[in-house]
Amino acid sequence: MLDINNHIESPFSIKVSFNKLLEKYDELIHADNDFIVANAQRVLKIAENNPILREGFSKFSVFKTYEKEIEGILQDTFNPLLTQNEIKTAALPFYNFIFNPSERFKSIIKAAGNDYELEIQNMPTEQMYITACSIVLNFCYGYSLNFKRPFFYEIPDENGVMHYYKILYNADFTEIKPKPGTPKITQEDYDELLDNFDNIDLWKEKFPPNSYEFDGFIISNMFDVTDDQSISNIKSGLIKEVKGDDKNFFNNFHEIFRSLLGLKSIKVGFSMYNKETDTFERLYGVGVNSFLLNELDTAQCSDTLCDWSYNRLLNEKKYFSVSDVKKALKNTDCNPPHIKVLDNQNIQSAIFAPIANDEGLMGILEIVSKKPKVLNSINANKLEDVMPFIESAIQRSKNEESNLIEALIQKECTSIHSSVHWKFVEEAKHYIKSERLSDKSPSFRKIAFKNVYPLYGQIDVKGSSTARNTATQKDLLLQLKLADKVLDKSIEVSDLPIYEQMKFQIGEFENGLKTTFKVYSEHEVSVFLSEKLKPVFELIKKTQPSLKADVESYFSKIDKNLNVVYFNRKHYDDTVKYINRNMSSLLDQKQIEAQKMYPHFFERFKTDGVEHNMYIGESITKEDSFDMIYLYNLRLWQLQVMCEMENDYYHNQDKYPIALDVASMILVFNQPLSIRFRMDEKRFDVDGTYNARYEVVKKRVDKAFVKGTQERITQKGKITIFYSQKEDEEEYVRYINFLQSKQILSDDLEYIEVEDLQGVTGLKALRVSLLYSGLNNDKEHYTYDDLMATIES
Repeated sequence: MLDINNHIESPFSIKVSFNKLLEKYDELIHADNDFIVANAQRVLKIAENNPILREGFSKFSVFKTYEKEIEGILQDTFNPLLTQNEIKTAALPFYNFIFNPSERFKSIIKAAGNDYELEIQNMPTEQMYITACSIVLNFCYGYSLNFKRPFFYEIPDENGVMHYYKILYNADFTEIKPKPGTPKITQEDYDELLDNFDNIDLWKEKFPPNSYEFDGFIISNMFDVTDDQSISNIKSGLIKEVKGDDKNFFNNFHEIFRSLLGLKSIKVGFSMYNKETDTFERLYGVGVNSFLLNELDTAQCSDTLCDWSYNRLLNEKKYFSVSDVKKALKNTDCNPPHIKVLDNQNIQSAIFAPIANDEGLMGILEIVSKKPKVLNSINANKLEDVMPFIESAIQRSKNEESNLIEALIQKECTSIHSSVHWKFVEEAKHYIKSERLSDKSPSFRKIAFKNVYPLYGQIDVKGSSTARNTATQKDLLLQLKLADKVLDKSIEVSDLPIYEQMKFQIGEFENGLKTTFKVYSEHEVSVFLSEKLKPVFELIKKTQPSLKADVESYFSKIDKNLNVVYFNRKHYDDTVKYINRNMSSLLDQKQIEAQKMYPHFFERFKTDGVEHNMYIGESITKEDSFDMIYLYNLRLWQLQVMCEMENDYYHNQDKYPIALDVASMILVFNQPLSIRFRMDEKRFDVDGTYNARYEVVKKRVDKAFVKGTQERITQKGKITIFYSQKEDEEEYVRYINFLQSKQILSDDLEYIEVEDLQGVTGLKALRVSLLYSGLNNDKEHYTYDDLMATIES
């Protein structure tokens, strides 16, 4: 025989008893009212004939055996005149077992379906135990604890629409007392429990399972709070930060609106409003649809709404409904676009509500159904209570999007590196404080960092100017050849002198391009092709139908934006673009690990290749932690990453449209310098005349020659390290020897004297070849400690 206590873990040993209720009737039997006395005698007679109902029981079977008797005892508390209206049951504390339910409750459970199981939704198992202990503290020890919180049942109706029922308990007819040997709760125990609500083990230690007797029953009164709970759920859902991949958010949102309106067949959509373009736009990222836009991504408001609905939503900022789409189509001659688009989606009723703030419309809430008349102007009034929360959420979303856009612009266009962001925050706070405390206009103070060590590296497309000129030359010659063929055919049809003159000009350009390609050649030929030849070809197309296909074939090979053949140049441009993208991506990825070694400033630039600047020092980190070993680590890391970038390029060279070579270089500057942020250029630069020499060297060194020769120092397949001090040479020779031992660099190290540059003398260089299969090692990057360990071994 199943026992109630077998199914739950609780500090209570539960026994259902009607003793406390019967004691009330023991008093009522002495009342002055004969009707009250007679009723009390009736109830007490039932109890006398069935003593188990006063003594108590814990077996489930007793409920069935004494069902009529229990109903008779509870007749006054469960008035049969109200049973069709009240949602009420007798129950056990924090347990989903009920008995003697009202007829209204029975009908609700029946409509929910045979597979529905009654369960308190917001009461975790651990909290049930602790809440029961809290009741004991109040009931047995007199500690005043406010542990009450609302509990709910979620029960679907026959249409599947979820309803929410708030539960209120009446515990007047219960008794709780400790069993013999149960540990008594002291003031010290109580004080400890106050700060440990979540410590279930502690509560079980103080209140062991089944250590208190619970005799009696509780009365559970329920109230349908679906509207209030739906509004609360909408608020909660809108307050949460919704991620782009949160597929369940709008599924849940649909269910909430279905509960609010009591309709299973509805769907919810949104259209965002763009004030600048007066358009509706689809909201992306969270699985939401727009029924106004249907399959479009964006549309003009005037094309989406009729004049009346446009004015209603955008100007008056009031909602409207369409209760019968088919009827609306029949009753109008103008076929309003919003009605038509609903009908195309087989939507038969809808509500459109403006989401607006003081600044104007932000978007449209769309609620639709494929059933006519279920959505109308009457139930649309229910939106009044939820629209303020939706408007607040959309405003927050727009602000977050604006912040995200600004952050993206800053990241991609005017980046402030994370290592120095703290300095900008400090100055911004100072600016705001000065603005608030002073009548004078504040100025943003100079942002500078002193005594930082610079590192500079570059992987550059070798001979990029020559490669681009060659590509341009090929494209121009190709276009001239195509044009010449069209002119030959034109002369056969109509021998006009202008055609001969054009052919002569084309021949002159071809000879010039083949012999000497000068700086102005591209512009000169392009102007001829677009301004002189194109109008002639347009005339040929109109006046000589037999040549129309030839002219169109010629124009089909012309790039519409550039008005010239863009074939070889596109291959060149695409190759440089892919090199820059892939090298930048690899460098950015490696930088994440480098920042973990020690924070430092980093920036990169895309040109015909990728350049990067790094600065490391005490003033950047804002902490008293800098040591020269961090500089050595970063230099070694830089050398390894440059090798890896070269390696990556040549291993994937066959994937690029054309074959180009790259050359890598590093500039070593062993003296600390100062940098400052130039507000006008929105970038960091060296600060002071002395430090300017570093920038001069950076701009000129990659064009340097080996002293006394016309040989460029930077060469494909080799890493070049420029320096000026002997200690720099010794340091980098150690790095090179170390990487040679790891099969990353070749053993052909060269010591080079650099030809003097304008304003720069005394430079030297180390140059060494890469081993393009030498990066298959166990460690991703070696550190300065690895280097020292190798040297000392």
